[in-house]
Amino acid sequence: MHLPRPLRTAAAPALLTATALLALTACGSSEADSGSGAGGTVEIRIPDPGNSGVLALGKKDGSLDKALAKAGAKVRWTGSAGPFAPAAQAMNADQLDIATGSITSGITSLAQRPGFKFFTAVDPDAAGEGILVKNGSGIGSVADLVGRKVAVNQGGTGEYLLLKALAKAGIPADKVKRVYLRPDQTAAVFNAGKVDAWAVWATYAVAEIGSGKAHFVADGAAIGSDNYSLNAVRTGFAEQHPGVVKALYRYLHDASAKEKQDPAAYLNVFTDVGPTAVTGKAKEVQTAFTRKGGTVDPIGPEDIERFEDVAGFYAEQKVTPDKVDVAASLLDIEKLK
Repeated sequence: MHLPRPLRTAAAPALLTATALLALTACGSSEADSGSGAGGTVEIRIPDPGNSGVLALGKKDGSLDKALAKAGAKVRWTGSAGPFAPAAQAMNADQLDIATGSITSGITSLAQRPGFKFFTAVDPDAAGEGILVKNGSGIGSVADLVGRKVAVNQGGTGEYLLLKALAKAGIPADKVKRVYLRPDQTAAVFNAGKVDAWAVWATYAVAEIGSGKAHFVADGAAIGSDNYSLNAVRTGFAEQHPGVVKALYRYLHDASAKEKQDPAAYLNVFTDVGPTAVTGKAKEVQTAFTRKGGTVDPIGPEDIERFEDVAGFYAEQKVTPDKVDVAASLLDIEKLK
């Protein structure tokens, strides 16, 4: 059930951009002090943002380091932005300080022994996530998925969207075949017709919809998705440097508001050609999704209730063995000093 909440006013999920397709790699060696740079400057390790999004622009124009300098910090870009699960493992291993993921992938990571906490929330992407099908597939509704194969990322956004869509339509989950694939490996399988649909989010959906060959048979709004995007911080870093975390939040909040107003300025930040560039119809699709996106905001009581709903749903669907206590791994960014 969706709870009433204040309307938010800014832009798309912050750290992972629409073109961040690579898994997190090469995070570097563990550093217990994670942040003692030259002259006592605190270094905060963040996955490289790629070619689009607020962090990409912040990296290019220096505005992020300028904002963090007020808190005595600077960014050390490390690895590449990608799926949350490996990023969570990197934070647990003290190889990364900040990462972004969905509440769905977050819950499965929290089911382990997390060394991180979530400190911001972006409202579910009603327009940019959903069940993707090929044009002319004969699949006109969620009910048409019965007996079909749907690609999902196990325990993450894709599996959640599919299960949520089926539950809303009153269809038993075992009536649809889940094909577990990594998101960055799924496009080729989907386009080869080896699966009938793909439960996916904007990072990967934009190119498929932009090609003119696919569309959502049900988007996040139709599904009733509670799939928030969250920013996570390594627990030890937050304890040692709360002011830096708060400065990062303020930057993301303000920049995401600007991104919503002018999405095109945050696309193709470093290059407008090659595999990381968003061009043609895909650029129009991404711009439209961003304009409809949510704000990078503090996590409020109404958000926590919806997080708990997702955790309960995951337990009911046997994605997790028990209901995960999400509230235990949240930070109130407004109380940090």
